[in-house]
Amino acid sequence: MSNEDKELELLKAKRLAEMQKNLSMQDKSLEDTTKESKKPKFSSRDYVVNSLGHRGMEVLQNAEYQFPNESKIIIEKLGELISSGDINEILDGGKLLVLFRSVGLSIRMENKINVEKDGEFISIADKFKKTANDDEL
Repeated sequence: MSNEDKELELLKAKRLAEMQKNLSMQDKSLEDTTKESKKPKFSSRDYVVNSLGHRGMEVLQNAEYQFPNESKIIIEKLGELISSGDINEILDGGKLLVLFRSVGLSIRMENKINVEKDGEFISIADKFKKTANDDEL
């Protein structure tokens, strides 16, 4: 083998090593982006739902049903604040209702009043019905 052939083989080997290095770097880069894409991405609503407390989901669902467009905007911003850590407390139904009402959305909630009679809870409407029927007799 001549010197030129040896140099040519050396250059080929060097170029092949560079190409393999580039390929391995591309593979690693692809793996990193794949790992990032496999991480579950939370939506703003997911952040809000995960921070809801007692009756919070009920208020959220009523707000979304009664004011879908406005609620979407509020939930988006609230989710951003929760994900960034600016809000880190549990949002119960009362707090969420106050938030919606403070921006002008009057969310209507179903109210129930129960009374205890003979160890059982019955609605106050049933109690009045029974009292009215007893009075008629």
